[in-house]
Amino acid sequence: MNAKIRLSELNSMPAADFVAALGGIFEHSPWVAEQAAASRPFADIEALHRTMVQKIEAAGEEAQLKLIRAHPELGGKLAVRGELTAESTQEQAGAGLNQCSPEEFEELTGLNARYGEKFGFPFILAVRGHNRQSIIGEFRRRIELNVQEEQQESLRQIYRIGLFRLQDLIEE
Repeated sequence: MNAKIRLSELNSMPAADFVAALGGIFEHSPWVAEQAAASRPFADIEALHRTMVQKIEAAGEEAQLKLIRAHPELGGKLAVRGELTAESTQEQAGAGLNQCSPEEFEELTGLNARYGEKFGFPFILAVRGHNRQSIIGEFRRRIELNVQEEQQESLRQIYRIGLFRLQDLIEE
């Protein structure tokens, strides 16, 4: 793991460097860091996270759906091909998704297909603290939600992932 960045450094660095440092917090969406940069200084990681979440909330449904769709499937094709971001690879491996049995992989593949067909975006779960079985259980539970409920749940999961990533990256 790379050395942590001090919050005081983030607060004082040029906006372009701030975006370069935090552009990957929300998957393939550096616009969140770009918009948050103008709100510096941040008192703590939680204040930075709240600001980033507020920027996403204020961006509207179209931008939120684009953010949701920027995420990879859990245990999906990109993972198999090794095409995930470093953060997603580490998170999915931490939950054991890289060690699925053939049966688990087959079930995940089927759930990913059904979920994508129903919702039009990938299943997102902050996998820290989960294992393969609990992830599959969440998948089964959430596939029964309606589109609006699941879109909101996906955003809540993205916000949790963002907070974990900020905590991993920043030292107060």
